[in-house]
Amino acid sequence: MTVPAGPQAPYGHDPQGRPYSDKSKIVAGILQIFLGTLGIGRFYVGSVGIGIAQLLTCGGLGFWALIDGVLFLVSNDRTDKQGRVLRG
Repeated sequence: MTVPAGPQAPYGHDPQGRPYSDKSKIVAGILQIFLGTLGIGRFYVGSVGIGIAQLLTCGGLGFWALIDGVLFLVSNDRTDKQGRVLRG
């Protein structure tokens, strides 16, 4: 059964019925891979606290940022600040 888009989910729902975000997991992943040492991918999805932590640690010397970026690209469970699943 398909759940129609509505005011709470203007971008529709995923197969499990969770609303999609207006943010893209591809954009978040690319931002995180290339600018993750500044926490840009995390700021994009609204995770300000983690973004600041990545900014202060240079993205875990680059390792945390790279792994986080790859996980954004391959995971279907990453969410934005409102808990909506990133579109991909």
